[in-house]
Amino acid sequence: MDQLKSLIREVPDFPKPGILFYDITTLLKDAAGLRRVIDGLGSHYQSQKIDVVIGIEARGFIFAPAVAYALNAGFVPVRKPGKLPAATARIEYKLEYGTDALEIHRDAVQPGQNVLIVDDVLATGGTAHAVVDLVRNLGGVVAGLGFVLELDFLGGRAKLPGCDVQALLHY
Repeated sequence: MDQLKSLIREVPDFPKPGILFYDITTLLKDAAGLRRVIDGLGSHYQSQKIDVVIGIEARGFIFAPAVAYALNAGFVPVRKPGKLPAATARIEYKLEYGTDALEIHRDAVQPGQNVLIVDDVLATGGTAHAVVDLVRNLGGVVAGLGFVLELDFLGGRAKLPGCDVQALLHY
């Protein structure tokens, strides 16, 4: 997986001074790298029955449908408020400076379904924790969470106790 790190562009001082941004667009354009990411995220769950794969807006939408296809599962988007057309379940969660919210269609996850949550980055864990709560509130079973990369120094994994968390790359 270290070869994948060489495909990720590091952009200093983005989006603000002092932040080192890990740009995955350079990984996405590499066919072999993209295949390794999708295979890596899906392989950990091949032996399990995954019913749906959730992608978190927006970059989770890049990876989750392909992982769902690989696992013969459905894909469910979790979006910012006001973007889904039917009845939704909503969760608000705290950010470092304020709050945010996410929504999922109320009928997107059925009670007892095994759900894999996929996103690009695990940072502080707040967004991932909120999605875990959304899934559980709908009666779904969180089979695991898969991320392309994890920023270990931010401690996001600690906000996901008891969850199977997989990250392909660690920074």
